[in-house]
Amino acid sequence: MKSILISGVSAVVLTACTSQTVPDSGQGVGFNDYATYELERAQREAELRGEPIPTGTGIIPTTTTGVTSSDLAAAGINTGGTTEDVTATDTGATAAPLGGNSEISDEQDFGAVTSRESIESDAERRARQAAAYQLIEATSLPDRNGNVGPNIVQYALQAPNNRGESVFDRSGLSGENRFTRNCAKYRTPDDAQRDFITRGGPQRDRLGIDPDGDGFACGWDPQPFRVLASGN
Repeated sequence: MKSILISGVSAVVLTACTSQTVPDSGQGVGFNDYATYELERAQREAELRGEPIPTGTGIIPTTTTGVTSSDLAAAGINTGGTTEDVTATDTGATAAPLGGNSEISDEQDFGAVTSRESIESDAERRARQAAAYQLIEATSLPDRNGNVGPNIVQYALQAPNNRGESVFDRSGLSGENRFTRNCAKYRTPDDAQRDFITRGGPQRDRLGIDPDGDGFACGWDPQPFRVLASGN
């Protein structure tokens, strides 16, 4: 009797287990598909923020046809062209350049060049370029007109002495302090030498900028000009 009772209970338990349906794990937990879940979630968030509730369009794109000018404009990018300029489909077609600028050279595109050029046409083009080439002969420098100041290059070539070789007498007023103070007013030694000659130098040294009497103000050196003139 006990064994019959146990068998009956077991049969009841097995019957209850086999009557339940096993859930399909591929459907996810709590929603039918992922696209629907994303749409519902976006709608709930928009409703909480008080924004327009989105529809199914654009939530989960099912196909990709490329980026259009409208898409770029919505992202804050100004393409300057039309929708056809930037739309590319999955057929493998090549999109046109943004803005359709036909002035951009394609000389680096081997396929584009070989489609329109040949050995003969390239030779003709190089011949035209060679014919247009002009060789300009060097001419002498024009004469300097107006008051351009003393020619310190000519002075350097004609001076009989080198820097530091005293030629002209200087008074005791040409001290070191006066020399340093006045030479600091010039931007370069060349400027100092021009002003020195303008003020009566080398015979006269009004500002005390040639205390050693070599005829060269503020340490100006004629030697670089002489080297260039000699070609050495």
